[in-house]
Amino acid sequence: MNETHTDNTENLRAAILRFVGWLDRFGETSYDHQSYFASDLGRSAKALYYRKPLLGTLAVSPMIFSEAFIPAARRLFWKPQRFPIADAHYAMGFAFLSEALEPEPYHARAVHFLQVLKETRTAGFKHYAWGYPFNWETRNGTIKAWTPYITTLPYAYEAFRDVYHLDGNPQWLEVMQSIASHGLEDYQDFETSSKASSCGYSPGPDNSSGVVNASAYRAFLLTAAWLDLSEEKYKKVADRNLNFVLESQNANGSWFYSMDNKRDFVDHFHTCFVLKALTKIEQMTGNADCRSAIERGVKYYTANLFDENSLPKPFSKPPRLTVYKRELYDYAECINLATLLHGRFQELDKILSLVLADVFTRWQKRDGSFRARELMVGWDNVPMHRWAQSQLFRSLCLLLQQRSRKTADQNAHGALVQQPLQQTVQSSITK
Repeated sequence: MNETHTDNTENLRAAILRFVGWLDRFGETSYDHQSYFASDLGRSAKALYYRKPLLGTLAVSPMIFSEAFIPAARRLFWKPQRFPIADAHYAMGFAFLSEALEPEPYHARAVHFLQVLKETRTAGFKHYAWGYPFNWETRNGTIKAWTPYITTLPYAYEAFRDVYHLDGNPQWLEVMQSIASHGLEDYQDFETSSKASSCGYSPGPDNSSGVVNASAYRAFLLTAAWLDLSEEKYKKVADRNLNFVLESQNANGSWFYSMDNKRDFVDHFHTCFVLKALTKIEQMTGNADCRSAIERGVKYYTANLFDENSLPKPFSKPPRLTVYKRELYDYAECINLATLLHGRFQELDKILSLVLADVFTRWQKRDGSFRARELMVGWDNVPMHRWAQSQLFRSLCLLLQQRSRKTADQNAHGALVQQPLQQTVQSSITK
């Protein structure tokens, strides 16, 4: 490990520990990116925007103005809440720390967030499922609070799996089995070709969204369940969702957000969602089609979703005018993807170093939390667990875990090499 890498890892460890201190003081609820539109008034304004864009623009303009210039005012629009997707990320992050640093207190912190997840599951479903704690207004109408999302489910599965690998507690395995069953049984498939199907974003027969990252998430979840639980039933559905993702890749290597011919934007963190799902599937199965898609996707990603300073930019093809320069979520997912693919793409490895340096010097505040957005003027400094304090924490902890494993492997190899040398020297002395 060279000196620069060592210094970087020390900064990484320090940044993580500062954040843990902030989390202890701040607590586990927060405002959110959607706080502006979570109330009945906010949802009505957003619904009007979708129905009548010109009139709706006037209705949402106070929220957009606040978001762009006075982000701290979001507390006037809604309330702090707990977010299961954030709890899952925190559980994973602390599980990684228990391996990278020391088992306790980090294992106990991971278990705490698993217990919270068990308590906050969506009611009315046979199996474990989670959603958002607010009514979410979309172009297709209102999605009620706590409606399960396939984009949340895999994070919960990974959280329980990561801690199960640490302590072998059978109750975590039972939850994993329940999550996998929900992911298989409660989301409808929509055939898109003879060998591919997209899946619904949420349970129900009328949720054919064509959202590419939703099918990528489900393909990963069910592939993991097939291997973890040794049940073949998961593989068939996983393969069809995976094929939808592969068939949806554009000739230039990108993916549109959705294949519904309406939401054809290309953004940073949704691109990362797709690429990391493919990467995990490839790592589990060795799938050659995934490998080819990843190579083309990373080529597009590094060429089009970073600025002249090699820092993440939100869109390569934006859906509308944006009111910010950079997004914390993009940084979190960039670090996550670059960690998963470390050593495979030289350009991505270089980007990771630059992104980390920017996180440590500009994005982390003195109190240990991270800024949410870099605005056109100033910063959005409101800490939001779902957007994306928890995601960045998990990504940094994963990177530290991977580096700790590498160091341990190098030390073990060094000991194996050194032992015969010592024996030879001792033998020479004896002679």
